[in-house]
Amino acid sequence: MQRPRFELPEALVMEILSKLPVKSLTRFNCVCKYWCSSFQTPHFISNNYHNNLENNNLNLLLSRCDGNTFQRYFSQLSNEKYQNYIVKQNIHLPFFKNDRPSVYGACHGLLCLLDPSKDKAAIWNPSTREFKILPPSSIQRPPYFSPFEETYLTLDDVSFDHASFGFDSKTDDYKVIRFVTLTFVNSEEQYPHPHFMDQVELYSLRSNSWKEIPCPDYKPTETTLGNNYVDGICYWKTETGAYLDFRGLILSFDMGNEKFSILPIPEFVGSFPEYYVNLLVFNGSLGAIVYPTEGIDTSFDLWVTSEGVWTKQFNIKSISGVVRPLGFGKNGDLFLRDTNDEVLLFDASTQELKELQINTYLDHFRFTISLHAYLESLVRINGIQENIEKHVIRQPARDASNEY
Repeated sequence: MQRPRFELPEALVMEILSKLPVKSLTRFNCVCKYWCSSFQTPHFISNNYHNNLENNNLNLLLSRCDGNTFQRYFSQLSNEKYQNYIVKQNIHLPFFKNDRPSVYGACHGLLCLLDPSKDKAAIWNPSTREFKILPPSSIQRPPYFSPFEETYLTLDDVSFDHASFGFDSKTDDYKVIRFVTLTFVNSEEQYPHPHFMDQVELYSLRSNSWKEIPCPDYKPTETTLGNNYVDGICYWKTETGAYLDFRGLILSFDMGNEKFSILPIPEFVGSFPEYYVNLLVFNGSLGAIVYPTEGIDTSFDLWVTSEGVWTKQFNIKSISGVVRPLGFGKNGDLFLRDTNDEVLLFDASTQELKELQINTYLDHFRFTISLHAYLESLVRINGIQENIEKHVIRQPARDASNEY
């Protein structure tokens, strides 16, 4: 006797599938046309992302510099603590060959890559391996008249820095903001004195174009740890005052109304210049990790803000030989760099410090190592697959000890 065929409702099937990793869903695209089209709907993409968010399925990339080629590359770490965050694969970026790209993001599983010295940027989804090259800026660079020299100066250099990447929920648009520094000189002088002018540019993925927006009174003074975007707002640390009289401020930018604002940094997080204050994202909220600028043993305080109220989350006391924090992984684990430029992990649950088996002794510029965390997502960016023009090349780590 033939058993009756039992079929699950399609809605339930989609709900189950939305809990799977992106890699599995990519393979399932070929099962049937209905599945393939369903995986591309905003509803399914949102469900899959929020499942990853609820389960804290963080993926970690360590930005490094190859000691032989001097090229920037990423090491993708295993996301399981019991594996000691070993390197699973190394990811190279031929698109940025001979450049030094910085990473900005992540937002909804997307990363923004930007070379500060050139008008060269891209948005990348490491999970779907989609890669989109951003167009160069078409914004006009204004002339600069020097009243002291009574002449117009020559534009000598344009640099791009302190970028941020986020989402505008009002227009369903991903945006990139970056600060532009223009350097002008008197070309007739043998040793010209440089003059500087600032601009701010905003990129829209929807329109695939840049535009200029009004420059704020304050400019970011330091980079953030990993990500500086939270719920439609981008944040940078800035400061005012002279040496020994610094006053820390937070510069924010709303992706929706495209306006800047200034927020104070509470005095209890540390005073300048005795303490470093690094902004970062911790468990979906804006945070600041504070540590002294001098001393043999370094202690760290983590402060997190919620609705304008800052609260100390924890304190790590007297870690010898640690230079600076790199960022957080799963469950509050803090990655650190020591005086030998090796990567350490502070286990928040056991309060133990251990050295990870990530060999950095062959790296160049080891002091520039940085950590970037993102969640898997199916968000599409109207780009191309990273391997079509070999903009991104992935290489498996040779062995568990990461020797290469």
